[in-house]
Amino acid sequence: MIANRPDSNNTRDKTKRDTLGRDSGGVHEMAYDVTQLLTMSQSDLDKLFSEHEAGPIPDGQADGTAIIAPGTAVSKDIAAFISNFAWQGKVFDAKAGYLKNRILPFGLNAIIAKVYKAPSWLDGKECIVLDYSETSIVAHWIRDEIRMIEPKFYLGKVYWDKARLIDFALQF
Repeated sequence: MIANRPDSNNTRDKTKRDTLGRDSGGVHEMAYDVTQLLTMSQSDLDKLFSEHEAGPIPDGQADGTAIIAPGTAVSKDIAAFISNFAWQGKVFDAKAGYLKNRILPFGLNAIIAKVYKAPSWLDGKECIVLDYSETSIVAHWIRDEIRMIEPKFYLGKVYWDKARLIDFALQF
């Protein structure tokens, strides 16, 4: 009987999703990408970071995206400019516990950091720390913290001394 057939409008998923891609029950439902992170507010990026565990210390080359002025119309343009002229990402050696940043337009591997797990300055939970204090004259006051938000995809926070600077994403 046609009257008993489910109407396609009634079978659609009408679950409301918040800006972190969770349904109303708090369950993560979508994969994140750089474009999505650039459109999120600072408070949403902080929540996303806090809701994830550190994950494994990454190994290998990651493409990086600086997230400056998140959630604004200029965030994507700033990220593109930085990627083209200043910073392209990081190269991790998990076994040795170090990384090098890929910088300048031609991708020079420089500016070394120690990599280890420790409590985050944001929320006190474990994160992966990228510590430049003992390895770099240029960036000795910088500390990065990262957490895996998807397989092979990390969200990071940058601190200058203990002051928050910017966020960034790493894709392996």
